[in-house]
Amino acid sequence: MSGSVQRTVLDNGVRIVTETLEDLRSASIGFWVDVGSRDEGAEQQGICHFIEHMMFKGTDTLSARDIAERIDAVGGQLNAFTTKEQTCFYARVLDQHLDRAVALLADMLLHSRMDPADVEKEKGVILEEIRMYEDTPDELIHDLVAEAALGRHPAGRSVLGTEQSVRAFVPEQVREFVRTYYTGQRLVVAAAGRLDHERLVEQVARLFGGLPPGDRPRRSSPVESEFRWLVRGKKTEQAHLCVSSPGLEAGSPHKWPLMVLDTVLGGGVSSRLFQQLREERGWVYSTYSYHTALADTGYFTVYAGASPDKATSVLELIEQELASVAGSGIREDELRRAKEHLKGSLMLSLESTSQRMSRLARCELTGETYLPADEVLARIEAVTVEQVHRLAASMFLPDRYAYAAVGPVHWKTQRRLAAAG
Repeated sequence: MSGSVQRTVLDNGVRIVTETLEDLRSASIGFWVDVGSRDEGAEQQGICHFIEHMMFKGTDTLSARDIAERIDAVGGQLNAFTTKEQTCFYARVLDQHLDRAVALLADMLLHSRMDPADVEKEKGVILEEIRMYEDTPDELIHDLVAEAALGRHPAGRSVLGTEQSVRAFVPEQVREFVRTYYTGQRLVVAAAGRLDHERLVEQVARLFGGLPPGDRPRRSSPVESEFRWLVRGKKTEQAHLCVSSPGLEAGSPHKWPLMVLDTVLGGGVSSRLFQQLREERGWVYSTYSYHTALADTGYFTVYAGASPDKATSVLELIEQELASVAGSGIREDELRRAKEHLKGSLMLSLESTSQRMSRLARCELTGETYLPADEVLARIEAVTVEQVHRLAASMFLPDRYAYAAVGPVHWKTQRRLAAAG
């Protein structure tokens, strides 16, 4: 599917980016607010995520039940999520219901009640979410490694906040945060599917034209980690392990070799880590790698879950694989396989209007040029073995690794972490 991409900026800074796909009968719409957990103050930790929840609790004219019934009545999907740098509210509907979805999302963002009783009730919900997260070690480990890798950097904090910070939220504090950050220059409206760009612009202008412009975020914080390894002891069957190295910031021109490197190391069942740790030795069930790109920094992470008695060996093998790719690079057959994997994943993702909508929004928010699919495929195809090797050699430096572990971590593993960190 090839679509027509258009962009309009309103007088107050609201950006509308769309991709029209006439052959479809559905559309995805997302309202992306350029504020996330890294933008919160010390006493506001978790407030972006809290606001995301509160937007579904009722507006001046609609109850929470009304919101749910309105989207169900048109067979649509409505949801939201919060990241370290953005908060997104989105819907997927049939094309003839797009106007309704836009109006509903606008009502939620502009007229949410933030009722004191609802605020208190939602505190309890989120406190349970935090506790559930604590009981999910294969999720908790990723917050821990972010803290180990980024230290005092604001992106090192959990998106959920802490029990103490969430308990302290009051309605006026929440409303003030919305007034400060839910402004024109921080709002990106992205849509993909069967739609009319000008009609959407007209509707967004009518609904959001009164938003104050505000300002765009200026994000630049030093990474000052006071610790290189963190361990959370828990009574679990597995030890969950992460090794992290410095990575690339969002929009880096080196992201294409990084995508290949990530795929070769831990991007699938043919990856080095999966083959070495699971297929060859049987030490793990799950292992993978990923990269987190932020406005001013980034970090690359390898995850593995293993029995406690194998944890030290798993850590050592991960380090060996990182050292191998940093020292010798990757093979031509690995390069070709990674490219085909990435190109296949891209083309499959283009069958989803939600994925297309998200790609539009992320390019707009990071300042990247939105590339058509053919150009993305060409960028991937242009990656060379030498580019991947240079990038790996610059990233995988043992004295810059950060480590995290959750579970019944054996004293030998802790000693190994301490020696490495």
